[in-house]
Amino acid sequence: MMRADAETVSVRLAGWSERPLIERLAQFYIYDFSEMEPPGSKEMDFDDHGGYSPLPDLDLYWRVDGFRPLLIRVRQRLAGFALINSRHHRDGSIEHNIREFFVARKHRRCGVGTEAVGQILAQYPGHWKIAVAERNVAAKAFWPRAIGVAPTVTQLVQLSGDADHWRGLIWSFRAE
Repeated sequence: MMRADAETVSVRLAGWSERPLIERLAQFYIYDFSEMEPPGSKEMDFDDHGGYSPLPDLDLYWRVDGFRPLLIRVRQRLAGFALINSRHHRDGSIEHNIREFFVARKHRRCGVGTEAVGQILAQYPGHWKIAVAERNVAAKAFWPRAIGVAPTVTQLVQLSGDADHWRGLIWSFRAE
């Protein structure tokens, strides 16, 4: 099994012409989330064309200052995406927030996500918050490990959502 490192994993800003890549990858991201829906939920059902509704406000990532669409590659092959913005679920605005983060299942549990997070934090230093939905058990295990091994992270604090704006955990920290 491949172990991810900076030679095999790369993270870079997506250009406008690469938006369709993120739109297609987002279908798999939403599909992964759909298994967390409670029985009887009408959320995350397929549309009439067999897909999911697009991620809301995706255009903003190419138009608004502080919003960044990122592509994650493994050995130059597309492996995932991250959407970074300056809005946070609990406190309104923040310097950096990972709104969405997706690594294809093929590349999970071998360090790709952790390496990608480390590269993102190195590329965008400052104050970060990362929120994880209460029902996302895998992400609640992944994020503290990925943040904790990033060499530039300080002042790491785990918070809880306020239940009005967010239900789940929030990690607040600085990346230098």
